[in-house]
Amino acid sequence: MKPTLLILAAGMGSRYGGMKQLDGLGPNGETIMDYSIFDAIRAGFGKVVFVIRKDFEQDFREKIVSKYANHIPVEVVFQSLDKLPVGFSVPEGRAKPWGTNHALMMGATAIHEPFAAINADDFYGRDSFAVLGKYLADMEGKHNDYCMVGFRVGNTLSESGSVARGVCETNADGYLTTVVERTAIERINGEIVFKDETDTTVVLEENTPVSMNMWGFTPEYFDYSDSYFADFLRDNQTNLKAEFYIPLMVNKLITDGTARVKVLDTTSKWFGVTYAADRPGVVAKIHELIAAGEYPDKLF
Repeated sequence: MKPTLLILAAGMGSRYGGMKQLDGLGPNGETIMDYSIFDAIRAGFGKVVFVIRKDFEQDFREKIVSKYANHIPVEVVFQSLDKLPVGFSVPEGRAKPWGTNHALMMGATAIHEPFAAINADDFYGRDSFAVLGKYLADMEGKHNDYCMVGFRVGNTLSESGSVARGVCETNADGYLTTVVERTAIERINGEIVFKDETDTTVVLEENTPVSMNMWGFTPEYFDYSDSYFADFLRDNQTNLKAEFYIPLMVNKLITDGTARVKVLDTTSKWFGVTYAADRPGVVAKIHELIAAGEYPDKLF
């Protein structure tokens, strides 16, 4: 069975100001998401599942889903604040979404095979999908044996300012031991640096693996998430901004010894519109990739 691609797009309505603001960056108005789906198809993925907000379903189906109808099966599922375990309700004053792992959990009804989870607005690149698709193809029938694409930090920086990245540590066999969110990572005087909790400057090696939220799981991950989400809600009843992130869930499983996560190296260069000033550079990079033969002028 071919793996499925789960695209976390629920935050796009707020981040982009609505579906009409989905930014066309390719020569024919292609979005970053279009390139991810194109790469996934040629990497052997068999289905796409989108997690979106219910209130822009109609626009999303008309403007986005319809493009892929003749290329790959597509399903749409919905994230909302009130999709909570039995016995829990939305705290008064809570407006912030519950986070990436909560969005991922919405895919449980549509996914019964190994799957990848990615952000909708990150350009991951052809090699990253090829590496992930190959690994997922061998995960059929396995349990508690996951993976993530570890981008080389030097390939993930913005030219317009600092970035936040999940900096990964691995053991001798290449399995993830920790992923720690680090902020204000940037290149200064040729070195990639960030400030740690003690305000000490730490230098990162160029090829240090970082998480760009490109994960590979098998379906039992949904069950673990359901269970731990209840604990998360109990622990954060008064924190109206707490979010249930994928790295939080992954770290829990690794620490407990429940699962292991292989970190997959990729030569792909990530890019995205982190800052408004990034947009022209992203457009230029896409055109360069087309000129180099990585992508056709028109995807779908």
